[in-house]
Amino acid sequence: MNTLGKLYLIPTTLGEMNPDEVLPFTIKRSIDLIDYYIVENEKTARRFIKSVHPEKKQPELKLFALNKHTEESEHHDFIKPLLEGKNMGLMSEAGCPGVADPGAVIVKLAHEKGIQVVPLVGPSSILLAIMASGMNGQSFAFNGYLPIDKSDKKSALKNFEKLSYDKNQSQLFIETPYRNNKLMEDLVQILQPNTHLCVACDLTLPTEYIKTLTVNQWKKNKVDLHNRPCIFIIHKMS
Repeated sequence: MNTLGKLYLIPTTLGEMNPDEVLPFTIKRSIDLIDYYIVENEKTARRFIKSVHPEKKQPELKLFALNKHTEESEHHDFIKPLLEGKNMGLMSEAGCPGVADPGAVIVKLAHEKGIQVVPLVGPSSILLAIMASGMNGQSFAFNGYLPIDKSDKKSALKNFEKLSYDKNQSQLFIETPYRNNKLMEDLVQILQPNTHLCVACDLTLPTEYIKTLTVNQWKKNKVDLHNRPCIFIIHKMS
């Protein structure tokens, strides 16, 4: 009977930068030992692997693409190397796999098959944002993307604001980067003036920007967030 391989959850950088500045040596050591990967985009994954481990022989790598176009029936094919005793790496496009990332379905499947899951240390924009916000790190919720419809978006924001007050729970969410500036306009119009809003942008990058102000104060502070990855956090205080 074959010994099962291990599934390594390999964090990546949050943008174009030297991986040595934010990733521990365990990432390079793991990549050195793994030839099979499940990734969101093969091209960027290969570029990341090369940046971490230039000596790694690219032709020997076998990558499986997991994204919105992947059929559920393909998931079992992806993990065949694990069932044959080979270790595999799971990588997100940015940050930690399995967190706001399609890789969670592979992790779930690994547990169902009795495969050991090994999470490795790396940057998470969600944790970095809540750390730097000054908001409630004891109780917070990540809500993913906001609705696109204007009415639905307003309702969602009002609901998050109420939750933050009722539960003393900071509410995190994201937006498609090219819509960030429009979202900021909506936030200052929809939320209560005394609600705190943190904008955490380009985390770990040279252009990093993190600021927490009340909505009323944000009306007097303009920042260009266009096409910059951001985490938004709101919390209405008592």
